Amino acid sequence: MTDAPEVTNGSMQIDAGLVRQLAEMLDATRLTEIEVQDGDRRIRVARTVSMTAAPAVAMAAAPVAAAPAAAATAAPVLAAPTDHPGLVKSPMVGTVYLAAEPGAAPFATPGKQVAAGDTLLIVEAMKVMNPIIATKAGKVTQILVENGQPVEFDQPLVIVE
Repeated sequence: MTDAPEVTNGSMQIDAGLVRQLAEMLDATRLTEIEVQDGDRRIRVARTVSMTAAPAVAMAAAPVAAAPAAAATAAPVLAAPTDHPGLVKSPMVGTVYLAAEPGAAPFATPGKQVAAGDTLLIVEAMKVMNPIIATKAGKVTQILVENGQPVEFDQPLVIVE
């Protein structure tokens, strides 16, 4: 379809241009996934759709008088500042793991001091575990993802101050 280079992954050659075109089609059509098959080769591009908490709260079956009290005691949801100098973003689409294995201590926790090069978490992509490292020394102030959560390219993951 395009003149983009093909990337070899094991025995399968992936047309990077085709994958980009499919991703653009996802954005243009607001679909959540597209799959293309050409002989034995099949490429599936998918994205996760996250919903905000507001619709869930609006549909809650709590009495109206109790809603303000519940809102006052709920923990505030902190939005990730997209321009924070200590923001670490995902370099790929994949699944986040906060620890090396189930039951193990997490690599980073809020308040923990980290050095440049320390592993903050892992993003699994295509069965490959990719360590996401701190780009600078500092204190982890926020972890913006949950263990096992799917993440998108450039999605905010951690803030190190």
